[in-house]
Amino acid sequence: MSLISAFRPRSTRVSSGPPRSEPRQRRGRKPSIIQEIDPETERDDAHSIITPSKHTPKAFRALKETVSSGGPLRPFRLIKQDILNLRRRYASDWTTFNQVIFASAVYVFFTNLLPGITFASDLYVLTGKSYGAIEVVFSTGLCGVIFSLFSIQPLNILGVTGPFAVLAENIYELCRNDFDIPFLPFMAWSLIHAAWLHYVLAIVNAHDWTMRYVTTFTTEIFSLLNSIIYFHKAIQELERAHEALSFAAFLYAIIGAVGTMLLAIFLSTAESWKPLFHRYIRLGLAEYAAAISIIVFIGLPHVGELADLDKMTLPISESFRPSSPDRTRFIVELWELPVQWIFAAIIPGIIITVLFFFDHEVSSIICTIDRYGTKKPGGFAWDIVLLGTTTALCGILGIPPANGLLPQAPLHSESLMHPEIEQRTITVDGEDKIDTQEVKRVYEQRWSAFLHAGAILCFVSPPFMKVLGLTPTSVLAGLFMFMGEQSLAVNPILYRTFYLLTPPSELPPLPSTLANKNSNRTSDSGGNDNQRPSYIPVHIYTVLQIVITVVIFIVTLTRAAPVFPILIVALVPFRLLAMKRWWPREVLRFVDAWACKEGTPEDDEDVEALQNEAEPASSHSPNSEGGIFVSSEQDHDFPAASVIRTAHARIPSSGEDMAQDWVELDDIRPHGDEESGRVSKR
Repeated sequence: MSLISAFRPRSTRVSSGPPRSEPRQRRGRKPSIIQEIDPETERDDAHSIITPSKHTPKAFRALKETVSSGGPLRPFRLIKQDILNLRRRYASDWTTFNQVIFASAVYVFFTNLLPGITFASDLYVLTGKSYGAIEVVFSTGLCGVIFSLFSIQPLNILGVTGPFAVLAENIYELCRNDFDIPFLPFMAWSLIHAAWLHYVLAIVNAHDWTMRYVTTFTTEIFSLLNSIIYFHKAIQELERAHEALSFAAFLYAIIGAVGTMLLAIFLSTAESWKPLFHRYIRLGLAEYAAAISIIVFIGLPHVGELADLDKMTLPISESFRPSSPDRTRFIVELWELPVQWIFAAIIPGIIITVLFFFDHEVSSIICTIDRYGTKKPGGFAWDIVLLGTTTALCGILGIPPANGLLPQAPLHSESLMHPEIEQRTITVDGEDKIDTQEVKRVYEQRWSAFLHAGAILCFVSPPFMKVLGLTPTSVLAGLFMFMGEQSLAVNPILYRTFYLLTPPSELPPLPSTLANKNSNRTSDSGGNDNQRPSYIPVHIYTVLQIVITVVIFIVTLTRAAPVFPILIVALVPFRLLAMKRWWPREVLRFVDAWACKEGTPEDDEDVEALQNEAEPASSHSPNSEGGIFVSSEQDHDFPAASVIRTAHARIPSSGEDMAQDWVELDDIRPHGDEESGRVSKR
């Protein structure tokens, strides 16, 4: 089969196999001459897709093929698939529970609740008391329980994020100083608009045609931005403490913040303290490092002479009512907003949608990457529908919406890792043998997410809220620094920054393929053995990422802060279209990769080049459809569950026989009802 016919509708392909029987006629319907010439009827004509009807506009034909059965934009395709996958896995998600899962729930409870409280302290001041501790706790617990019960991916963790806190603070400033309108009704309508936009993205299968183009260039910048926001929030807490406390109390606040961070970092390394203590003691210290550090520095100011120092604690509500003294219930009076501002709220709604969609998808991807060994079917579209629902609900209740958290989501998966014995069959000298090996996998269940979210939701009650009121803001600042360090420690930008400070003679050698700056797509690395690759392109790549991150962070401090999610999304086409003109292809292949699938953009370009060389020039021009985006769509026309982990359809690499792989595409692609899991092969 030729390449172009592999992507035609099945009824228009010319098969090299045995002839298939003609499709049966519908019952009670007689064949007619009109039926034979009906243009809507698909015929087994190899040229029907190349020479369509002259009376049908080209744009209409393209749209029809896109939204038809099997097309990438067929409405509800991914939602239907996710719902069926949810039914297949739901019962088994509740059958596993052990001490590892409980320890994970405790760990995520502290790493989710306390940073959220820190955001609450910041939001309480910068949103005119509209959002406070009880609103953040209520949102985190409510959204977490909903997602633990109904989401397709329970490993993801939800909470109020730093980027949304920055966005909410700037929207409040605009409403108060420029628009002269009430903040909560305007924010509520913005979140309602964001909700239906989430529904639209899920219905048109946005995951398939957006996240597949995201590379680690963008995700690393986004992760670094989150780390900087964490550290900046910690500094803001200490600045407020400096204004409100005496000099001695302020000095202790600095000691408490730094001490909270350092003790948590120190205890998190307990597993490497061997032979000190028993293994289970070391494991417990490592798993509860953040909780132990927080409890120690919450109690320390009440000991001895420290008890006489001024303390700045988190402002809380004395009862189950909003933080703002102007509100008596958790319902926003939507009708107070003028009609013209209801429609104007679509603009921040679009920005919130872009931020939440990107943030939630990235956190879902990172917490289910291959190193965690997930086996159960996952999905994205249904979670976006659920996220839109919780976003609208939070808007109506007047609480900040929650979405996927970084780094809490991957930290949740890390805390659920456990060893398993896996057996696989290997072929040695023509004989099948069983190979046994130990692998690490994550516990795929809902208990840890449900328990930690339920515990957080309990803290909206007055007795537990008073416990939160005992927490000094210096401890929250220290926790912010700890979370920023944890996020930064796993970011490749940090290690490449260390390379910038390392003498060239001490740097590890680079692959020899990077020495040829003008290599072809199928270059041979053997000719570059005598030339040592330079680190300069890698250093410039790292410096560019840092500069872009700093620029976006500076934007978050200005009146243009609400548009910073658009800047992050704009990095995707910038990487795919502009950077390949400035950096050698092999350097980009070395430092960057797809975020949602195997390989790199340069690998996909190699695939496209090999296919174009194999195709006759008369039937398929290499530049007929426009670059890498076409290559990516052609290479990965699979269901959403296969976008991240290609378990059923292998993505060919650049070094394989591409022509043979594409010929077999028709044989390995699932037929029939792909969403229901019934796969047949022709």
